[in-house]
Formats: sequence, structure tokens, C-alpha cells
Amino acid sequence: MRLFYLAPIIAAIPGMALAGPLTFDAALQRAQHQAPSLQAKALGADAARSARGAAGALPDPTLGVSVESFPISGPLAFEPRRDDFTMARVGVSQDIPNLAKRHAQQARAESDIKAAEADTAVEARTVEVGTALAWINLAYAERRLAALDDVLSRLEHLVGTTPAAVASGNARPAQTLAGQQAVAALQDRRSELVSSVARARATLTRWTGETGPEIAGPIPDFPIEPITLRANLDRHPTIRMVEAQSGQADADVRLADAGRRSDFGVNVAYQRRDPRFGDYVSAGVTVSLPFFTRNRQNAGIAAAQANAGRVLAEREATRRALAADLESDLADHVMHHEQWMRARDTLQPLADQRVRLETASYGAGRASLVDVADAYAALADATLSVLDREALVAADGARLTLTYRSDDR
Repeated sequence: MRLFYLAPIIAAIPGMALAGPLTFDAALQRAQHQAPSLQAKALGADAARSARGAAGALPDPTLGVSVESFPISGPLAFEPRRDDFTMARVGVSQDIPNLAKRHAQQARAESDIKAAEADTAVEARTVEVGTALAWINLAYAERRLAALDDVLSRLEHLVGTTPAAVASGNARPAQTLAGQQAVAALQDRRSELVSSVARARATLTRWTGETGPEIAGPIPDFPIEPITLRANLDRHPTIRMVEAQSGQADADVRLADAGRRSDFGVNVAYQRRDPRFGDYVSAGVTVSLPFFTRNRQNAGIAAAQANAGRVLAEREATRRALAADLESDLADHVMHHEQWMRARDTLQPLADQRVRLETASYGAGRASLVDVADAYAALADATLSVLDREALVAADGARLTLTYRSDDR
């Protein structure tokens, strides 16, 4: 009983041991082991492998028990003991599908396994990309908050000197209100960033199962190699899943074609009559006769062939869609990188220089606190813009590398 009550605590120990700061690689590994969607796909693949053993096997035999030739009319009605024909019968029959049909069933089971494994690989890729983007999003959300806190603290320090400036006659009383308004505006933006951090943390929890995850370690840098990424398209999990579906469709064609061949069956029966006549044994063979193939088997074959052609067309459509997405993502990455460089090397330094100049002018009495507040607001915009664009570049690198990398390891 004690173990029963302690079971929930014992079960929670592994999760408690893993709790704490998460590096990028640790987050990916945890997601691969904890994501429920991936566990569901893996169980589906296990189910397909388990079903493989029964594929192509003979159906279960059938046991038949009957009373035959029981009189219900005439002078011997309902008197089987006086009748010479009434007999009890016990028999066993076994259906034997043709060999081509059984082989086709085995091929279908093999293709089901490949399709389930490909589906698992697609989900694993989705989990990996989702986790990577969630981790990067949380990392940059925390950086944005820290950067804004730095700008806000500098502005608050400057606004704190306003009463002394008013008392000395170097500033008008209304400028105190302008400074407070600027601080309040930045505090509003800070509240938005706090909410963004909470949302990003919740998204990472969704993928990893880690409660309240904390970012640790550097943000990974993914070098982009367009030629390699383009060469990997044919080995993408989505393409392999469509190819597995094509295998299923081909097996269905074989199964439909096998319907044009005869199936067999055997039966054996023991019959007991009146002791005066002794017992009997019967044996027989049955053969199906697929005479009307035009309206039955051929129609099924045509439907299966059309479905196989549909899957092949879908493979090409899927590949084209992946290629188009890759080229679009590459173009966006180039744009995001250029915008990041421009913001980091030009816009933010200019905004920072403006703050220094306006602060110096304010100290010399040549600028108002409103001018300084505007400069700090512009600096906050530039600082957050740099981080936003850097986050897009980092997310692009993770998405491109992890989404379009080869599935071969």
C-alpha cells in the first residue's frame, strides 16, 4: 500500500531530475522522447508491424454441426428413430485463398509498415522543427525584455533628475510630465514583452513537457547551404511518406488482380445415422469461379490502378510544393539577414548616438526632456528591431536546416 501511494511521486522523479535550464540540444532530445504526438505515431508503427504476422495467413477453419434429413411431415414426421435417413453431422471446412492473393496481402502489410514508419518520421521532423523554433523564440523574447529594461532604466534615471532641474530653473515643470509619459509608454511595451515571454515559454512546454523551461546555452548558428538543401528534397520525410503510400497502392493493385484467380476450400465431415446403417465420412473441395470479371474484378483493378496513378501524381505535386517552399524560405532568409545587418550596423548605432546627443543637449539647456524622451523611444524601437530581425534570421536558419535536411543519418 505504501508503494501504491508513493507511485505518483516515484513516477515524477525522472521529470524532476530533468527540470531546470534547457540548452537547445537538450530541448530537442527531450521533445523527441516526450512529445505525445510522436509517441502516438510510434505506437501506430508498432501496430503495423504486429499486424504483419497475420498477413497472408489462411483464414480460421469453420466448424459445422447439423442434423440432416430430419422428417417434419408424412407418417414418420418428428420420429427420427423410425426414419432411415436422419443423421447427425459434424464437419470442418477450410478456405484457401489463392497464392497470389496471399502474397499481395503480405506486400500490403509490408507497405503499411513503411507508411507508418514514414508517418512517424514526418511527425518527428515536425516536433524537431517546432521545438527548435519555440526555443529560439523564447531565447529572443527574454533578450528583448532585457534590452528594453536597460533602455527603461536609463530613461528612468534621467527622468529622476528632472525635479532638480526644475528647481534650478533649467527645466520647465511640464517637462516632468513628459518624462513620466515616456516612461509609462515604455512600461506598456515591457508588459507586452513579458506576455510574449510567457507565451513563448508555454509553447516550449508544449513540445518538451518541461514546466517553466529556462533557456541555457548559446543560440545555435545554422549555416545555410542552398545547394545541399535542394539536393535533399528527394529524401525528405514527406516525399518518403508519399512513396510509402505508392507502395500501398501498388499492393492494392496486386490484391485486386489476384481476385481474378480462383480460391479453394476443403471440407471433411463425420455423419452418424441409425446404428443399423453405420457411420459415414464425407470430404470435398470447393473452387470459386470468377466468371463475371468484367463487372467485378476488372472494376476493382481499374479503381486500384487509378488510385496508384493518383499517388504518383501527388508525389510530384508534393515535391514541387517543397521545392517552392524552399526557394521562398531561402529568399526570405536573404532578406531577413540584410535587414538585420542594416538595423544592427546603422539604425541602432544612430539611435544610440541620438540619445547621447539629446542627453548632452538637455544637460546644456539646449534641448527639452521631450526631445530626450523621443530619442529614448527611438532607441527602444531600434534595439527591439535589431533583436526581432536577428530572431528571424536564427529562426530561418533552424527552419531551413531542420526542415529540408536529408532524412539519412
